[in-house]
Amino acid sequence: MSEPPELPYLPPVHDASQWQPLPPRGALFAAAGDATGTGIFFAIIGGVLALLPQLPHPVLGALGGALIGALLGAWFGWRRHRLTFWRLDSQALGVRRGHLWQSESHVPISRVQHLDLGRGPLQRAAGLATLTVHTAGTRLNTVAIAGLELADAERLRDRLARQLDHDDDAL
Repeated sequence: MSEPPELPYLPPVHDASQWQPLPPRGALFAAAGDATGTGIFFAIIGGVLALLPQLPHPVLGALGGALIGALLGAWFGWRRHRLTFWRLDSQALGVRRGHLWQSESHVPISRVQHLDLGRGPLQRAAGLATLTVHTAGTRLNTVAIAGLELADAERLRDRLARQLDHDDDAL
């Protein structure tokens, strides 16, 4: 018997219901933002701690604190971004975050009230966006996904908005 012909390799079909990572280039923005905030906080703490024993150079304490804070903040921001995933299926939008302390949020499409798509100057330059989903309810009534690919953010917004319009027509 002859061997069947070998089929060409076909890449797997993209399944939108699977968890999707945020684009890697957004991690730089997350790292820079967290580095700035944490660096300023640690600079203040370092300056105050250097003043307590009346060291001759409290500015060096502030600079050391700023450097340590910026490095820690950048690392935490980078990791937080790289450990954030999203998915949209027929029932809900899901967001999964974290490694040690994991959180997973599911927003049923029927609970979505309105949607915001935000893009600052740096996000526009990088082709990124932040999608904010406002839900019915009072506790944790918004879910924001920062650092989404612009095309993904627009697709998510349009799909969720289309479902909102469909649900409004049914009433």
